[in-house]
Amino acid sequence: MRYPLLLAAALLLPAPLLAQNAAPIVLVETAVPADVALANFFDAYDKAQLARSPQGQSYRGIKTDYGKWNDGSDAAAIANHAADMQALADMRARFANANLNPDSRLSYRLFEKAMLRRDAGFRYRHNGYVFDQMNGAQSEYPAFLINIHGVRSKSDAEAYVSRLRGIAAALDQDIATSKTRAKAGVMPPKWVYPFVISDARNVLKGAPFETGAGDSALLADFKAKVAKLDIPQGEKDALVAAANAALLTSVKPAYERLITAMTAQERQAGTIDGVWRFKDGAEYYATNLANYTTTNMTAEQIHTLGLAQVERIHGEMLAIAKQVGFQGDIKAFLARMRDDKSFILPDGDAGKAEYLSRANAFLADIGPKLPNYFANLPKSPVVVKAVEPFREQSAGKAFYQSPAEDGSRPGTVYVNLYKMIDMPTIEIEPLIYHEGMPGHHLERANSTELKNVPAFRRFGGFTAYSEGWGLYTEKLAKEMGQYRDPYSDFGRLQLELHRAIRLVVDTGIHSKRWSKEDAARYTRENSADPLGGIDKAMERYTVYPGQATAYMVGRLKIMELRDRAQKALGPEFDIRDFHNVVLKTGAVPLDILEENVDAWIASGIAAASEP
Repeated sequence: MRYPLLLAAALLLPAPLLAQNAAPIVLVETAVPADVALANFFDAYDKAQLARSPQGQSYRGIKTDYGKWNDGSDAAAIANHAADMQALADMRARFANANLNPDSRLSYRLFEKAMLRRDAGFRYRHNGYVFDQMNGAQSEYPAFLINIHGVRSKSDAEAYVSRLRGIAAALDQDIATSKTRAKAGVMPPKWVYPFVISDARNVLKGAPFETGAGDSALLADFKAKVAKLDIPQGEKDALVAAANAALLTSVKPAYERLITAMTAQERQAGTIDGVWRFKDGAEYYATNLANYTTTNMTAEQIHTLGLAQVERIHGEMLAIAKQVGFQGDIKAFLARMRDDKSFILPDGDAGKAEYLSRANAFLADIGPKLPNYFANLPKSPVVVKAVEPFREQSAGKAFYQSPAEDGSRPGTVYVNLYKMIDMPTIEIEPLIYHEGMPGHHLERANSTELKNVPAFRRFGGFTAYSEGWGLYTEKLAKEMGQYRDPYSDFGRLQLELHRAIRLVVDTGIHSKRWSKEDAARYTRENSADPLGGIDKAMERYTVYPGQATAYMVGRLKIMELRDRAQKALGPEFDIRDFHNVVLKTGAVPLDILEENVDAWIASGIAAASEP
């Protein structure tokens, strides 16, 4: 991760993926209405930003610079930031007092908020870890090629080979940045390094790096994509030969240099987990919390909120314990649920296949109910995939990748099936609703498919909104008639508890100076999380400070607004209309979401009072 703060408010892509020297936005002034002029301004901004980001283009299905990587240098970061601040100044100068319609004014405010958050985080960019187990460059490059770089033509395949050749320069740049930050004392804790080194070694497993072995992840991916092309076999063979050469002459030596550098840096790394240890750690963490939650809540307030939510959810879990006939307190019930092996599928291909089958079955089961709760459903399909073997040891539990704008790539739910004991079957339902439908896929595909709004609103995001929505839909699915087994309902509560505990342990690690072992102990004592999953979660929070707090903060706000609307509108409340108000703008900060819902409530009250 090249910057310290994955700005969820960033436009189109997080700041780490921006590239090359920034160019000014050039607009031809014409006598057009202010709304049209502002739309043109945002379109010009989008084009200028995409021109600086080859990877950003690929996420959008654009192939102008298909064979290139982003420039991850600090010089490029400074130039990109200068371009963003200039764009903000230009927008304010031209449109602050313009006569804009409500949607244009909303776009103005969202752009302003996003840029101000990006500016707040930019000063802490050197606090980020370039290589870690969550967002490290060592796994970003191969994951990008496998999951984002599609091959539909010979030129696409040649661009893939070009990117293989370019990995050396990109990774060397990352290694240099990591060394610079290490000299300033910014290194991940010592325990992170074995994950990074393992990821790097996994990339080099298989042909052409090793003889007598199956194909490496990158070669297998490239071969599979080229095999589908409608070109002569001789041309396919030449492309594969070129990829082999690039893997051996670029990828292999670059990853070997990375392994050497990380092995040396591991010897220097310390054992303190929280970012409070940085010279500006408190300010950095407070900025992260503000960015991810889109609130002004302090670390102490978030910690206290977490403790209260843990207590609430424990009470709801005890109700399920009574339902299934369990005699004992909450800690005994949590221990019983953690130790129940009937909820664990076997490791290996059969267990993975069964997990994916059940996940798809739950998506199919809830599908027919969705029109009763949502007026608009996404056109893009959603698929469920296991995390690729080369990164499954370090990747998170589950995550979602948005669909491509042009329809060339579906929305994708990734589940990490490396150790099935960490993925109990009672959690499949809430996990798949959160990541798939009606969670992230509905929300993100909805944003992608919005019409007549700027690109930064369609492809950007605010973590508290998106993750709050995902967590909200886990409970919504219960209202829709899902979780017909009480143990699955416990699984739902367990994942909700998981997010409540995050408020406690994230602030514990980064503000209260807990070690990740302290945080793990609290989690073991207060949840039924699998022990391996607990360790992985604490590792995530350590290298991703603040992000995990957004889930519960966002979910509580959405529920607060829904409760407010139901009380105010009474029998006139319509769940489909409420969801439309939440989703129709795309992702927004929580304060703007509240404004939108309050305006909808007021209009409903006014309509009901008309004679």
